[in-house]
Amino acid sequence: MQEQKSIFLSIDWITITLYVVLIIWGWFSVCGACYDFSHPDLFSWQTNSGKQLVWGGTSLALATALMLIEKKFYDTAAYIIYAGMILLLIVTIFIAPDTKGSHSWIPIGSVKLQPAEFAKFAVALALGKFMGEYGFSLNNTKNFAVVMGMIVFPMLLIVAQKETGTALVYLAFFLVLYREGMTGSLLFTGFATVVYFVVGMRYSENPMAYLPVSIGEFTVLLLAMIFTIGMTWIYCKDIFTLKLMTISGFGVTILLLLFSFFVIPFNFCPIMLGINILFACYLAGLALYHRSHKYALIALFCAFSSGFFYICNPIFQHLDNHQRTRIEVLLGMKDDPKGAGYNVNQAKIAIGSGELTGKGFLKGTQTKLKYVPEQHTDFIFCTVGEEEGFIGSVGVLLVYLLFIWRLIALSERQPDTMGRVYGYCVVSIFLFHLFINVGMVLGLTPVIGIPLPFFSYGGSSLWGFTILLFILLRMDAERNLKNS
Repeated sequence: MQEQKSIFLSIDWITITLYVVLIIWGWFSVCGACYDFSHPDLFSWQTNSGKQLVWGGTSLALATALMLIEKKFYDTAAYIIYAGMILLLIVTIFIAPDTKGSHSWIPIGSVKLQPAEFAKFAVALALGKFMGEYGFSLNNTKNFAVVMGMIVFPMLLIVAQKETGTALVYLAFFLVLYREGMTGSLLFTGFATVVYFVVGMRYSENPMAYLPVSIGEFTVLLLAMIFTIGMTWIYCKDIFTLKLMTISGFGVTILLLLFSFFVIPFNFCPIMLGINILFACYLAGLALYHRSHKYALIALFCAFSSGFFYICNPIFQHLDNHQRTRIEVLLGMKDDPKGAGYNVNQAKIAIGSGELTGKGFLKGTQTKLKYVPEQHTDFIFCTVGEEEGFIGSVGVLLVYLLFIWRLIALSERQPDTMGRVYGYCVVSIFLFHLFINVGMVLGLTPVIGIPLPFFSYGGSSLWGFTILLFILLRMDAERNLKNS
């Protein structure tokens, strides 16, 4: 009895209040997105708003139940839960019916559940358990390989279910690894890859002024050279190598530009590629000479960066047509307002029509006339923009900002590594969902079909987010018991 009383007093009620506010606000948004004047009952099970109300109520009951489970249960059962979820993901591939091209939803009576949403907390628990073991270090190659496998394996299973968008959410776990000591070079490599892809694909067919040189190819190779030189300086502090690569790399590039512009126009990108390859070979030689893994990693980065442009297009062409078209529309390579760009264009119109204060609850014309596809799920934020305007949209984002800031505070004050790792897993997942969902509604990120936490219609996502959050809240509530 005394322990239960202490747990009650230790619960972070600020986070729970924000959780309840988001659920209630989300329900009103679902009502606005799904309201049908011919069936005006918002509480009927026959309507999406009525179903979402039930999901919200069951989520609160689930949250209460989770607060009664001690942390030591998760510490003991983390690997079992992970293995069970992996098995369920495998089974789902074969038994789930086709739902809009994916095989990720398992029908249970009159409802459908998506195991991929629940696998997130299982991966987070397993990572927390493994990384919390005595003597764990990400610098250990075996440990790093195991962690990578724990993240990537469920991603591959979800991709096999044709749920690429949900699978990409698992990339958020790499932010946790960075918090726990992973070198920033891996994150930078990911960032550089995105830059190479965007610049290379967007400008691959655009020639430089008066020169037979692709802007995309030239820019990617130049960035590869700059990034390689920068990493050599930051990680190796080798002044001689820095000067040698800078003078030779930029010197030859400038000479090629001048010769091609004033003498004979020609495509000098193959020569730039050759320079980068020489850089990679030189760095590999330094790695062998100094027995330094830093030089070796930079050499690999240089080789990867140099060849990325040339393997990017074949990979891009192997994507599904709808995925390729969405990326082309996002990058401005194609204008398809009635096809792949339709959702985003209509969402922008809906948000813009809300102006400063919005049109009012249930008064959004764009949403009532169903101009925005999936407006109650992936594009729920456009309903907020139309009915509540700029003020309401900013209000929602501010509540999310407070919510995520609070989760970071909870994670940092955990007394052990497992709690901290699990906490940052929760932070990363919520942050990824928020950034990508709002970004795709505004046309800033690709449309990959992931829900806005606590707002988008759906029981699986609402339960999945609730489980993620309240396991952390229970762990946090026990910190005072450990410290006392």
